[in-house]
Amino acid sequence: MIRKLPGTIFLFLFIILTGYSQVKVNFTEYDLDNGLHVILHQDKSTPIVAINVLYHVGSKNEKPNRTGFAHFFEHLMFSGTKYIPRGEYYKMIQNAGGQLNANTTQDRTLYYEILPSNQLALGLWMESERMLHLKIDSISVETQRKVVKEERSQRYDNQPYGSVFENIFKDAYTVYPYKWVPIGSVQYIDKATIPEFINFYHTYYVPQNATLSIAGDIDIEKTKELIKKYFGDIPKGTKEILRPSVVEPPHNSEIVDTVYDNIQLPAVIEAYHIPAIGTPDFYSLDMLTTLLAVGKSSRLYKAVVDSEQKAVDVEAFSFGLEAPGLFITLGITNKGISANDLENSIDQQIEKIKKNLISNEELQKLKNLIQSRAVSSIATDAGVAENLAEYHVIYGNTGLINSNLQHYLDVTKEDIQRVANQYLTKKNRVVLIYLPKSAQPKEVK
Repeated sequence: MIRKLPGTIFLFLFIILTGYSQVKVNFTEYDLDNGLHVILHQDKSTPIVAINVLYHVGSKNEKPNRTGFAHFFEHLMFSGTKYIPRGEYYKMIQNAGGQLNANTTQDRTLYYEILPSNQLALGLWMESERMLHLKIDSISVETQRKVVKEERSQRYDNQPYGSVFENIFKDAYTVYPYKWVPIGSVQYIDKATIPEFINFYHTYYVPQNATLSIAGDIDIEKTKELIKKYFGDIPKGTKEILRPSVVEPPHNSEIVDTVYDNIQLPAVIEAYHIPAIGTPDFYSLDMLTTLLAVGKSSRLYKAVVDSEQKAVDVEAFSFGLEAPGLFITLGITNKGISANDLENSIDQQIEKIKKNLISNEELQKLKNLIQSRAVSSIATDAGVAENLAEYHVIYGNTGLINSNLQHYLDVTKEDIQRVANQYLTKKNRVVLIYLPKSAQPKEVK
């Protein structure tokens, strides 16, 4: 019997043995008359089709006194339409042998279905239905208010360290609407009225603000006909689509904030301002986070967790966004270690990168990891469809699905050292210290 290798192992061996650089993804893209952007990729290897609709609206498009709208719609869009009864959206896809979900970021909201390819028409009809005929009434809105508040309670308010990202973004941004995270505020969702939700829907959930990407077992010309049938007569939106025009000013001093939480071990979070996703320096910074904290052989893990034993866990990642984002390190202290000790240890590892070039071996390891990540991201039709939509909307270039990897492979040791010195400075960062509530000073009466 021939045993199949696990997917990740196969991908890694494939990279090493073949010198893989990039698998070319062929695609067709065009616009409907109403502004809907369409991207199609044919893959006949399995009888599956992935349908993605990405709306260019996220939490940054919200008003400061109405945060959480984009995430609210992530839920509301499943509640029913003029021709899909309330509560039936999930059932119809699942009964057809498919799966579906959605997610929201600061920049966009994505909805997707993965279906047997003979159910393509069903998926397209259902997506067109909620683009045109979403039911926004008191029952749907009140139901989703409860759902969203419960999600916030479980994932943020009552979760140890649950408010980390909310506090990071609040401290890191002064004017740009990344000041709040997609979950939003309960008080604003409670205050929002049905006319406000309807206005948001008619502003952002319109064809010219949407990208439909389909990957899988499709016939391109027949799929175009189906798309025209279901989406072609949806009217173009008439309201102005608002994009943030403010620019976050340079930060010239370190911000340090302390949060007392229901936790046992202190945590240290450092967030540095970095350029937008897809800019030249972003690639170097993204590789730097991989060097610092991807895997147990990474610099931070080996030094701070294994050798010094100052943390039970440590991470680093680039929060790449359409506007300038954040480079974040996060560590949870070991028992008996202070937050200051952990902060100093993390800073020491960053200083080493600033002062000394990384080795050739480390650079090659980074490039291998990036290549593996690139392969994994397009290993399924769902991954291809999502990447096609993301590259078009967030990067402004669908073709990057075939060339984005090269931007990483072009990064040099000198680039990594340079961006560390340029961006990872104290005056360019927010430091968030999480301490147990028991450490909070008592108020003097």
